[in-house]
Amino acid sequence: MEGRFHQTGTLISLMLRRNRLYLSAWVVSLTVLTIVTALSYAGMYGNDQERQAMAETMKNPAMTAMVGKGYGLSDYTDGAMLSHQMLLFTMIAAAIMSILLASRHTRGEEEDGRMEMIRALPVGRAANLSAVLVLLLMANGGLAVFLTGGLVSLGIDSISLGGSLLYGIAVGSAGMIFGTVTLVAGQLFGSTVGTLGWSFAFLGLSYLLRAIGDVGDLFLTWCSPLGWLLETRVFVENIWWPLLPGAGWIVLVVWLGFRLNASRDIGSGLIPAKGGRERGSRWLAGPFGLMLRIQRTSMISWSIGMLLLGVSYGSVFGDLEAFLSGNEELAAMLPDASGHSLTEQFMTLMMIVIAVLGTIPPLLFFHKVRSEEKKGTLEHLLAGPVSRMRVLWQYVLISILWGGLVILLAIVGLWASASMVMEEPIPLANMIASGMVYLPAQWCMLAVSTFFIGVWPRLLIFTWGYLVYSFLVVYLGGMLDLPEMVKRLTPFGYIPRLPVESFEAGPFLLTCAFAVLFVVVGAWGYRKRDLQG
Repeated sequence: MEGRFHQTGTLISLMLRRNRLYLSAWVVSLTVLTIVTALSYAGMYGNDQERQAMAETMKNPAMTAMVGKGYGLSDYTDGAMLSHQMLLFTMIAAAIMSILLASRHTRGEEEDGRMEMIRALPVGRAANLSAVLVLLLMANGGLAVFLTGGLVSLGIDSISLGGSLLYGIAVGSAGMIFGTVTLVAGQLFGSTVGTLGWSFAFLGLSYLLRAIGDVGDLFLTWCSPLGWLLETRVFVENIWWPLLPGAGWIVLVVWLGFRLNASRDIGSGLIPAKGGRERGSRWLAGPFGLMLRIQRTSMISWSIGMLLLGVSYGSVFGDLEAFLSGNEELAAMLPDASGHSLTEQFMTLMMIVIAVLGTIPPLLFFHKVRSEEKKGTLEHLLAGPVSRMRVLWQYVLISILWGGLVILLAIVGLWASASMVMEEPIPLANMIASGMVYLPAQWCMLAVSTFFIGVWPRLLIFTWGYLVYSFLVVYLGGMLDLPEMVKRLTPFGYIPRLPVESFEAGPFLLTCAFAVLFVVVGAWGYRKRDLQG
């Protein structure tokens, strides 16, 4: 038995070294975001009456489906508000972190060929899976500790030590639940795409079951791991026993993962891959069609997800006037406007969220040019009559087109859902103009990625940090009263919030020029440098 786990400690040290920046970015970002949100809630509502007015708006079934059942609505303290509106999304973020981490070090290592090299050394058969499990425990345990310490340090009366500890453990448990699911998926499927697709599908199903259960059938709530953890009722009743089903789930899934790992060969999945056609289509004759074919599952999934995101946001538009009126701090997040309704002002805020989230899919697609380079598969493509500049420009073109498509799908979903709950719906053309105006900012993010890929490919990860910074500054800048210069450090800060703000061609063209400049410099660097640089 000891031989199966031989050199587990060495693999843990290696994984920690490789992921130190990745895990630090996730843990620090989620902790800072939680602390900033808690402080904003504490300063947003000056008295109990304002908090109770917010509690009344949160009784909307659409809000219940989005953020979960509201516990403590009769006494809506800062702690109850934080748990109600932030716990679910923080758990989802921890789940995403764990899914990506587990996939990278299980199926990803096998797909890249590194696992075969490791197993050629005196390393136990179960050592890698054990190391990944310990890494997940350390990542989610560290996140739980940082969240607990950060919340306790705020000194807010309704955010107690016990509640903060339960908040952190609930978030860490969510990460472990979905991380262990990914460990099993890595044994079943023979590709990273299949592993990630199944894991994220399970996360989406869990969110959907919880949403339906919270609004109607309580049984469905308990069919979802997210539903179990929300029943802890953090900062209201602080119930600990709902953590037990999650602990049992983790133990059972880990046992299953080790059993499956022992019964398969390296590089293969237990579920056989679907056979392809004897002859490929004409689309596969060039890099453009090949890129689309390889990424089609991810593109379809993200497209559906963005459409559903728009639908979920549009469902709250029916009660927005009551939701927003009479709250000065919340209004600070909205642009100053006279002659425009609160609904139109809130729409501009939603468009920022859609624009930033809509930037993630094209960035993921575009970053594949770097991952294919690191795997060595790009060399096979460039060995034929295909130049590296042609490959890069086609990646850029597809990313631009797809980025605009996912934003458009979210806007259409937002308009369709809002039209069903509003007496006087906002015209579709106005919503499209309000959202698509952010395309130059999205292009700038792609341009930054092009610059890093061409000049400093090892620093490509900082693109994600820049995107998070952009979101926090533009979304929370008004409420936090940030200086204008801070907002101007992101391309999203130059985009007007239509129709509330007037369109100015100068900043718009400046953003486009910035994107073109960085793309050209990045392409020049990519042409000059060696692959695997």
